[in-house]
This record gives sequence, C-alpha cells and structure tokens, in this order.
Amino acid sequence: MRIAGRSIGSEQSPYIVAEVSANHGGQLAQALEMIELAAQAGADAIKFQAYEAGTISIASARPEMTIREGLWKGQNLYALYRMTQTPFKWFPELAAKAEAVGVTWFASVFDKTSVDMLMKLDCPAFKIASFELIDLPLIDYVAQTGRPIILSTGMATLEEITEAYSAVDGRTQTCILHCVSGYPTPAAEARLDRLCELKDYYVRVGISDHTVGAEIPVAATALGAVMIEKHFKPQWFRGPDTKFSLAPVQFKAMVGQVRAIWSALQPKTSTVEEPMRAFRRSLWVVDEVEAGEAFSAANVRSIRPGGGLLPKELPAVLGKTAARDIHKGTPLTSDLISLA
Repeated sequence: MRIAGRSIGSEQSPYIVAEVSANHGGQLAQALEMIELAAQAGADAIKFQAYEAGTISIASARPEMTIREGLWKGQNLYALYRMTQTPFKWFPELAAKAEAVGVTWFASVFDKTSVDMLMKLDCPAFKIASFELIDLPLIDYVAQTGRPIILSTGMATLEEITEAYSAVDGRTQTCILHCVSGYPTPAAEARLDRLCELKDYYVRVGISDHTVGAEIPVAATALGAVMIEKHFKPQWFRGPDTKFSLAPVQFKAMVGQVRAIWSALQPKTSTVEEPMRAFRRSLWVVDEVEAGEAFSAANVRSIRPGGGLLPKELPAVLGKTAARDIHKGTPLTSDLISLA
C-alpha cells in the first residue's frame, strides 16, 4: 500500500497520522498552523474530517439527536457538528499548505459530496470512520476512486469488518485500523488483543487510538501495527477532542518511541556489543606454575577477560601439566599445556 509515494506495511516503520478532527477550533489559521506543527513533530500525514453539519446529520430536536453519555453528554448532534466541522472551502488552502511544508494530507469522508470535493484536489487517500463502516454504499463509492482506503473498526463486529472490506472488492489497497470508539478510551479497554486478531485476517492492520497518552500506540507498534493514528492539537488549545489528543511535544515524543520500537524489532546483527566480546571469561593462570607442574583449581581459574581457552575446557585441563614455566596472570592457551 502506498500513500503519496510512501509505502505502508510491515517492512516499513509505521505510518504515523496526526488526526486534526475538531482541534482546529473552527479557525482556518489554526488548521494551517497545525499542518506545520504536524510536520515538525514527524508525522507522515495529517488527516482532516471532511464533513459539514448538513452532510453528516440534520437539524432536529428529536431525543435521538442528543448524546446521552460520555464526553459530549447533552450535546445535540447537529449543533456539535456545526461547531466541529471542517468547511469544504478550507480544503484547497489546507492541501496547498501541506504540500508547502512537505507532509501528506488526506481526510475522512462521510458522503459522496465530500469524496467528490476531495477528488478535485487529488486527495491521495480516504479514511472511513468507525461510525461509517457499516455504510457499504459509501465504501463502494470511495473504492471506485481507486485511491487507498483506511477502514476504522470501532464498534464493529468481525462480520461487519468483513462486509466493509468486501465492499472494497479488491479495487484498491486497504488498511484496517483497530479502534475503540470511546472518547477517551481507558487504557484497560484498548483491546489490543483485537488488533492481534485482525492481523490473522488482514495484511495491513494499524490502530486509531483514543486513549490518553502515547502508551497504547507504542504498544501497538510492538504488536505489529503498520499505521498509527492519534489525535493532535495545539499545546494551548482546549476543545471537544483535546482530552485524548497529544500536543506537539508529546506527539513528537510518540513518533520517536514508535520509530525506536519498530527499529528494535527488525532482524539485524548487533555491532554495539562486539567490543565487549574481549571481556568474556576464559581460563587464566592465577598462580606461578613451573614446567611439568599439574594444573589445578588453585592455579587455573575461569575469570574475565578473554584471551585464554574457553571455560568449558577447564575439566579437561585440570590434571594436565605445564609445557614450561608460566607466570601468574597469563591467559592459558593450548600451547602452554604439555602433550606428554
């Protein structure tokens, strides 16, 4: 799988996505600044959510439209989306800014209008959010573009994930993101076991994380996640999603930890310990020994450093005799042992 020329898979370090969500605070200038901050923090990509309130819901006072629990308890859906939307008219500037600072951009899509709008801007990939995973006609429409698709799996059963993946129907490359749709998600409910389970079924599996902190994305890296998506915010900003978002310094630290963990998992020959080999144990003469004198536990020992015979040779050496006089502090080598 490739997004804007960057390969994504187990042979590369995880693809790290800074999720803006509502953290632009309704300000284009803040959204543009976040692109630069994401690039400086080491993100491979910055992701927006391409919806306006009228494309994701409708204005209604029905009780079903009110969030009853969690971080946004009491909020009307349409009002919340009006507050958090990323206006479509911003995207040309967002795309230009991302290109200028050298970071890839893409977006989650929620209906055909967002897909069509983004295609005009040559969006390199599309994300299907967890709540839209069951919208198979939307997935079909996105798959027709031929652009890479990222499927987020919060709340989904394995059957629903299979249906969503099947809706792509092999028309483009797909990455599955393990996700828990809790805002924030307690670390104890991060379900990293599900990430491992998904790896049994799909080639590319990553994580979209809503926990507080960076521990879960780092752990997911150790479990083989090929993509890490984490909410990203300006240091000072407070908004609907900031409780489970990382500020630039924290995000940069997470990037470093993810890269380090991935590198540590790669098979390679270690060179850093090579100089230490000289200090491994070997057999040394630890007392003065005359020619013809028998070697014993009193005059030969296994000590550091190397230079002498391997310690495993000690039983065979004991009882044999010295080929010549040997001074204390001499590594015991085979030429010092009499063959007679």
